Amino acid sequence: MYKLILASALIVAVYGLPAAVQQIKNNNEVRILRQDQVNNPDGSYQWAYETENGIQAEEQGALKGTGEAVGIASVGSYRYTAPGGEPVEIRYTADENGFHAEGNAIPQPPAIPPQILRALEWIEAHPVKEEVVRPIRL
Repeated sequence: MYKLILASALIVAVYGLPAAVQQIKNNNEVRILRQDQVNNPDGSYQWAYETENGIQAEEQGALKGTGEAVGIASVGSYRYTAPGGEPVEIRYTADENGFHAEGNAIPQPPAIPPQILRALEWIEAHPVKEEVVRPIRL
C-alpha cells in the first residue's frame, strides 16, 4: 500500500515538473523606463515609475496629525493593461480613514432593487414609537 502511494506521489511530481520549469523560462525581465523618488526632511515623499510593459504608478504622501496621533496621508494611482487588453487605472487615498480605491477595475455593487428602496422609505416615514413601561409594585 505504501509503495502505491509513493509511486503515485512520484508520478504526480514528475508530471508537474515541466510546467514549473516552463513557467520559470517565460519569466521575462521588464526594464524600468523611469523611476523618481523624493524623500523630504518634513516627512513628505513622492515616487513614480514606469516600465517598458506599460505599468505606471505614482504616489505622494505627507505626515498628518500631531503628537501620538501622527500618521501618513497618501494619494496615488497605478495603470496597466489587463491580460484581456483592457486598460486598468486605479486611484487611491490612504489615511486615518483607511485605504480607499476607485477605478474601472474595482467591482461595483448592483443597484438596490426598487422593492427594497420602497421598504426603506416606508421604514423611514414610519419610525417605531418607543413605549415607556413602568414597573408594577406589588
